[in-house]
Amino acid sequence: MEFDFLKIETFIPKKYVHKLRMSLNNINALTVGGNYDNCMVVSKVTSFWRPLKGAHPFNGTIDKLCEVEELKVEFCCNNILLEDVISTIKNVHPYEVPVINIIPVI
Repeated sequence: MEFDFLKIETFIPKKYVHKLRMSLNNINALTVGGNYDNCMVVSKVTSFWRPLKGAHPFNGTIDKLCEVEELKVEFCCNNILLEDVISTIKNVHPYEVPVINIIPVI
């Protein structure tokens, strides 16, 4: 089954959200129905991770559990934009390996 629309989720420090929004909007990933743009939802979350040996963390210390407040960004976009969306998130995101959840929308 092919899906025309996808829900994208990523988790990012607050100071990067507006740059991410502008960058995603510039590639039309935040346009809904042709008449609205900059459409995304942001909510506060608490995230945990522990960088392991060999990691180069933006935040945290090797072998120590890190707990920080960050923002969850969610939006829907057309499937044809997926590669550009992933590239845009990776270019803006400060983390070595950003979490990007891609969920098909029926």
